[in-house]
Amino acid sequence: MTVHLVGAGPGDPGLLTLRGAELLRSCDAVVHDYLVSAPILALVAPGAERHYVGKRGGADSCKQEDINALLVRLGKIHRQVVRLKGGDPFLFGRGGEEAMALADAGVPFTVVPGITSGIGAPAYAGIPVTHRAASSAVAFVTGHQQHAPGEPEPLFDWSSVVHVETLVLYMGMHRLEQNAAALIAHGRAATTPVACIQWGTRANQRTVTGTLATIAAEAKAAGIGAPAIVVIGDVVNYRQHIQWFDNRPLSGKRIAVTRAREQASALSAALVERGATVVEIPLGRVAPPVDPAPLAAALAQPSRFPWLAFTSANAVKAVADHLEATGRDARALAGCRIAAVGHATSAALRQHLALRADLVPATEDAPHLAQALINTGAPGPVLLPQAENARPELAAALRAATWAVTTAVAYRIEALPAPTDLDPSTLDAVTLASAASAERFVAALGDRRPSLTARIYAIGPRTAEACAALGLTVAAVAATPDPEALAETVARDLTGS
Repeated sequence: MTVHLVGAGPGDPGLLTLRGAELLRSCDAVVHDYLVSAPILALVAPGAERHYVGKRGGADSCKQEDINALLVRLGKIHRQVVRLKGGDPFLFGRGGEEAMALADAGVPFTVVPGITSGIGAPAYAGIPVTHRAASSAVAFVTGHQQHAPGEPEPLFDWSSVVHVETLVLYMGMHRLEQNAAALIAHGRAATTPVACIQWGTRANQRTVTGTLATIAAEAKAAGIGAPAIVVIGDVVNYRQHIQWFDNRPLSGKRIAVTRAREQASALSAALVERGATVVEIPLGRVAPPVDPAPLAAALAQPSRFPWLAFTSANAVKAVADHLEATGRDARALAGCRIAAVGHATSAALRQHLALRADLVPATEDAPHLAQALINTGAPGPVLLPQAENARPELAAALRAATWAVTTAVAYRIEALPAPTDLDPSTLDAVTLASAASAERFVAALGDRRPSLTARIYAIGPRTAEACAALGLTVAAVAATPDPEALAETVARDLTGS
């Protein structure tokens, strides 16, 4: 029985440590803060208890002694408990207090450090907290001082750090003007550069710069509030040279991804990599076929099919899952040659079955896949594992060329209810990856459709045709029907490059 005090980092899930991710996936209970991002919480084991103990300035918050007691209680009844804290547990995270409570109660614990926001947020804003030409020392200062209930919070004694070249202030937005004035009064130049970084390392990160004399007004005018990190010192000037995170093509853009949740990750990741804030609107989910018998029968002896042709990554995964469920693996397909409609489906073959496609057409669509198969000179038979509502072009073209074709439903997309809190007016762009997703998206909009001003992007020509039929104007179509190409199309169109 162990409690692990884990630093979640400043927000970007890519900054979570490997050890932290490992513990989240295997824990029995997690106790987490307000600032822990949703993608990190998504790593928590499905059956684990979740306890939210967030603290927010000006809002009702859990008392620290209650959090300590909760950790002790959970640590005595569970094999593995994760106390998940934004940033680093021991840097203004009260992890030291929690560790002492656990030690006093005889509950074993470990500490997994995290990247603190005082380093991570400035780095993402293009501000090195030290630089040999500008700063050889950095001081981390909290904006909250301990004080007795009912007593006013004391100001920090700035005389102790006023001449440290770089100051990084945590939780200091509520007293930004007073702190800046106090530093000036203690001898720091009023022209000292200052940066306020809100939601550091996240897609919605915003940064405003000024001087000690102007920063309070600059931050107020820009609407910068908590959570934010304040950096004070000449290192702030490097931002104009090495700013990178908020220079990405889709920085500040809210883009909807309407794919089923199982399919959304690749597209979402590609958009986030380009700086977007992704709004996932899963209007469907991948589900097994209503009648699994045809696929089971076809895969009972797959070697009777000289060709096995896949037109989606979902079909690949469905076949892999069926083989796994029946105690087999990719070796069962040893007698088959494998065709894939495009490189995304080919990548799924490598991921789920560790197989390389024997045939991928140069143009990634069903008609060109059919022609590529016909050009091999073999009349089949061919097995097509496909979606419940698969378009008939591939099978029809092969049969017209005298190929023997067996189709089997491998999966279906089950519609999900539309989110009631969807506000189309907040979106800059909407990505649509199939005709069905376009139809579901329009249905989900309902009477909110007039407020949709976002640009629409289609993954391929058929999706674009479906959009047109639904009255949606498509801004651009991906060069190839895969998530990376769709994300690149969005970035090029929105930036005009």
